[in-house]
Amino acid sequence: MALAPAAQDLLFREARTANAFTAEPVTDAQVQAIYDLVKYGPTAFNQSPLRVLLIRSPEARERLVGHMDEGNRAKTASAPLVAVLATDHEFHEELPRLVPHAPRAGEVYFSDRAVREQSALLNGALQAAYFLIGVRAAGLAAGPMTGYDAEGLRAEFLDADHEPLMVVNIGRPGDDAWFPRLPRLGYGDVVTAL
Repeated sequence: MALAPAAQDLLFREARTANAFTAEPVTDAQVQAIYDLVKYGPTAFNQSPLRVLLIRSPEARERLVGHMDEGNRAKTASAPLVAVLATDHEFHEELPRLVPHAPRAGEVYFSDRAVREQSALLNGALQAAYFLIGVRAAGLAAGPMTGYDAEGLRAEFLDADHEPLMVVNIGRPGDDAWFPRLPRLGYGDVVTAL
């Protein structure tokens, strides 16, 4: 591996989904550094459909918590920062800027709404994964969750052109932040060669 073992541990082997955080704030500068790193992760046609909504105010936090599943409410209420990761179904409007060598890519390949939605879902999910790795690279912990009322969250914070992908609690891990590590599939269970 080209990446040093300590960095491998930080990003993967020792990284865990955090369920408790300290009160130390997560700054805008930290979030910008995370985004400025992960924006380079590849997406099809460089479409970059991920949109990040930071929930900082107590009022917005209270509104968000009301849409979370019961088991996710307390940790969402107490995390230093919560990000709603969504995908933009109208990403094609940015393609002339993002793919300047093919300024008509949006109209040629993504004029159909169903095609855009499917592409935005896959590529937004890729970017969400990059975002989680970026949080870890910043020395923070992430608590990604998909346990929420998606339509309620969309109606409260987004619009019909944005689909929520996950809610992520972000911060420094607190006491008892980790559940026990669950098993993973082995190489032979996953990889097949023909």
